[in-house]
Amino acid sequence: MLALGLAGCSAEQQDLRADGLVYCAEGAPEHFNPQRVTSGTTIDIISQQLYDRLLDIDAASGELRPALAKGWQSSADGLVYEFDLRHDVQWHQTDYFQPSRVLNAEDVVFTFNRIMDPEHPFHFIGGGIYPYFQSVDWASLVKQVSAPEPYRVRFELSRPDSSFLSNLATDFAAILSAEYAAQLLAANAPQLLDSQPIGSGPFIFREYQKDVLVRFYQHPHYWRGPAAMQQLVFDIVPNNARRMAKLLTHECDVIAYPRLAELALVTERPDVKVQESTSMNVGFWAFNTQRPPFNQVKVRQALALAINQRAILQAVYFNQATAARSVLPPTSWAFNQQLATPEYNPQAAKALLAEAGLASGFNMTIWAMPVQRLYNPNALKMAELIQADLAQVGVNATIVSYEWNTFRRKLTEGEHDSVLIGWAADNADPDNFFRPLLSCAALESGSNRAQWCDPVFDRILNQALLTDDQLQRRSFYLAAQQYLQTEMPLVALAHSQRIQAINSQIEGVTINPYGGIALFSARRVQP
Repeated sequence: MLALGLAGCSAEQQDLRADGLVYCAEGAPEHFNPQRVTSGTTIDIISQQLYDRLLDIDAASGELRPALAKGWQSSADGLVYEFDLRHDVQWHQTDYFQPSRVLNAEDVVFTFNRIMDPEHPFHFIGGGIYPYFQSVDWASLVKQVSAPEPYRVRFELSRPDSSFLSNLATDFAAILSAEYAAQLLAANAPQLLDSQPIGSGPFIFREYQKDVLVRFYQHPHYWRGPAAMQQLVFDIVPNNARRMAKLLTHECDVIAYPRLAELALVTERPDVKVQESTSMNVGFWAFNTQRPPFNQVKVRQALALAINQRAILQAVYFNQATAARSVLPPTSWAFNQQLATPEYNPQAAKALLAEAGLASGFNMTIWAMPVQRLYNPNALKMAELIQADLAQVGVNATIVSYEWNTFRRKLTEGEHDSVLIGWAADNADPDNFFRPLLSCAALESGSNRAQWCDPVFDRILNQALLTDDQLQRRSFYLAAQQYLQTEMPLVALAHSQRIQAINSQIEGVTINPYGGIALFSARRVQP
């Protein structure tokens, strides 16, 4: 038996070198349902590999385009949207599920009712937390999802929302199989929906070895045509030096977020190519505004003045990032050009602390991500720089870190004083940078790392959603950015370039400025 097992592994590895791809990931997935996470690490591994959405986003223009929905229309008042579905979308076939039909409107209704309806049999499976959808107040927005015809879906809204279509194109809006869910419910095993996934995407789930690897196989009946690669493996390698080593020894074909200090060395190698692109993202330092003294505006303003943003860009991003003035990147049509440039002024910081009654300083923690992400390539290094800056104004900061999934859980529970984290856009709508990060609904869902709920700010965002007129929307977003700069629940630090390094034999892998990694088009070419 041992010999047979080893032979099988050897054959699988041989197949992988011939017509498979290994992607070195920085962390493990939390589970296999995109609806239940906001972690980019999880989304990169599962969303665009296993699932499809009603709509996609054009990577070049940011415009919406058909996906599972081949067309759509809306009512004049913006309260009803109808989507016509493709008739040829096959579900994955595995040893644990054999579908009897293609994807239809029943699946879309099931998918969104699970998120919205507390009475739905799957709503509380996994805890009843759907962070992205709860952060955009989805349950109060969508009154009903129905299937007037087998391949037509109707969404009825309680109010106009100019970000509605964009939200359907995010990586979180993956469509699940209602038939598979019914099978699991009948077997009294509903929890398997999120751990033994069934989707309609280009790859089929094969296995997950916890904290080691995730293995997918090609979906031969994918509606866009089969992927070029027969097999796709995500090798889980938290250490960025080891990821780079595996790329150079050809154990990995693609690594995201290569160490910026090593880029010059890597670009000289003929067997490696480096891709770089402007991406919609922001790295930030958020304060837990529910905890004293961070509930004081003057304290937050003081801490923002105390840190040297320019030094951070040099030491952490190696100048491969733009200094942030807002959570919204300068490439957005709603960016406020009138915002003041961040100031480094320790003396002004001390004065504000004195006004807040903290002239002698205080103790605090800075939570630093243990993984490398697009928006922050080295959170521990950044924390050390901020720690040194804070010491100059009398603030004693202790750096805290945990394993990635533990880190995220404790953040959601609000155990931090402050945290270095960030956000990468899922669509081109400006709302994607505001409500998921800073709305009152996002506080309830756990994605608001500043633990900040401000009715004035929420009112500004809601006004922006009630109109499709871009000039009117922009005026509200300009005001929102100005309000954030005054209230300072977080300090926006950098908008990073997105960089990945690839084995030169791999083609068809590109950087998408919106959303996660898509490996459907990846293929291996012989030198």
